[in-house]
Amino acid sequence: MKTEEHSEATAVFLHKLTAAVAELKEQLQHDYEQLYPGLGEIIRIVLEEEEAKAWELSFFPHLFLPDLVEAHIATLGLEPAGTRHDNILAPAIKAELTLAAAC
Repeated sequence: MKTEEHSEATAVFLHKLTAAVAELKEQLQHDYEQLYPGLGEIIRIVLEEEEAKAWELSFFPHLFLPDLVEAHIATLGLEPAGTRHDNILAPAIKAELTLAAAC
């Protein structure tokens, strides 16, 4: 029974992780295509290469992917997109600070 629950939890985790990486790649593709409209195919190749490296580095590739892409883009003589998206920790930190200030 526990093995089944563990397997199901692992499958759900992997599904969510894969979806998060795919969403991040789409956002990075969009950001870089906005900056470099004619380089969509090159950007796609960079994203694919760096995603593979990110998976080799960690079970949490989305943590490394933006920086790997940025570094690769720089080696091509291009400027990074310079966009950072919502920090998922920011709301929690703000809530803690608000609570601490109230005490």
